[in-house]
Amino acid sequence: MKLSQELRKRGLIQDATENIDEVLDSQKPVFYLGADPTADSLHVGHLLTYITAKRLVDAGLSAILIVGGGTGRIGDPKPNAERTLLDEKEINKNLKALKKQVKKLLGREVRVVDNYTWLKKLTLIDFLRDIGKNFTVNSLIKKDAIAMRLKSDIGLSYTEFAYPLLQAFDFWELNRRYGCTLQIGGSDQWGNIVAGVDLIRKKSGKEAHAFTIPLLVDKKTGKKFGKSEGNAIWLDESKTSVYEFYQFFINTPDEMVEDLLLKLTFLSLDEIEQILNKWKGSPAERLAQKTLAFEVTKFVHGEKQAQTAKQASEILFSNPSSFSKNVADMLKNTPIAFSFKSLPSDIVDVLVEVGLAKSKREARDFLNRGAVSVFDRTLSLQDSFSKNDFKDKIALLKRGKKQVRVIYL
Repeated sequence: MKLSQELRKRGLIQDATENIDEVLDSQKPVFYLGADPTADSLHVGHLLTYITAKRLVDAGLSAILIVGGGTGRIGDPKPNAERTLLDEKEINKNLKALKKQVKKLLGREVRVVDNYTWLKKLTLIDFLRDIGKNFTVNSLIKKDAIAMRLKSDIGLSYTEFAYPLLQAFDFWELNRRYGCTLQIGGSDQWGNIVAGVDLIRKKSGKEAHAFTIPLLVDKKTGKKFGKSEGNAIWLDESKTSVYEFYQFFINTPDEMVEDLLLKLTFLSLDEIEQILNKWKGSPAERLAQKTLAFEVTKFVHGEKQAQTAKQASEILFSNPSSFSKNVADMLKNTPIAFSFKSLPSDIVDVLVEVGLAKSKREARDFLNRGAVSVFDRTLSLQDSFSKNDFKDKIALLKRGKKQVRVIYL
């Protein structure tokens, strides 16, 4: 199957310049995508573009990844707020972290560049004469993010208004330096991306190309998965644990799982069809969600970590007696982990403290109904914890089948 067909069958091309299929299949262009260092980690909102980039690399295209040390000092226009400018120290810290992260995702042979290298040399007069002259205000105010801000009470600073020109300059510079003729990005970047295509054509008469990838959106809320929405799932395990990352995809709603299997995994289309057929025959077993969680976790964190996360999930919800040290280590810094300095005596107080009950009254009710267990032992209101309930100073406390807490002494 041709690369363009593969991408389209997976729903990975939204907007595109003319003849993009021919470009992808015949020309093997050098392409680029970028991320500004607004944080010290990418999140799942970025994941779809980087997985698509990996597909292009695997198909033989050469990749350039920009970490925007220059554009990050400005910030692209958000639809509903002015970006907070970061200080130099934070930008440099974030840059270092992102460079390491993107190389891990796509392989160390991928070229990673910082656009501050050339943007810092750009003088205002040169920028206005050589770049600004190629754009009309009429065209800029039609771009979605800019248009939305101009209609709002917040307004738009000239700093953010100039951002599309800086991104266009990046594409032009990469075209001159490395022969880059293709840019990819999220669909919300289409206006900025097209600005670069136009600039290359006007400055050199050469053709440049682009396509965008649909945003990863929660179908229930309509919001994209991004840190600005307050629901970020980070790719850095120190910010979002591997277990939490895995569980995020385990909890994918049924109506989204087919779409995400196609877009976020490297399983073949035939393999995905077989998995979906089995899943539809027995949806309660959540085979599609489990496959999605494992494959995406493997891409981001490696197969060993994915296996441990899978094991942790199965143990917590199906087979608590198989709890192991590897699983305990993975869960230690997650929201379901709680530490006590000594053996707790009152089970009712513990249930409330770890969030398995909202009140002491509710905790007593759960205990009277036999809904609480520690490992495989069902607890009653008359029971108390004993040292035998802990394995290597760790216990699994459950309420029902799905509410679990890991207790560390």
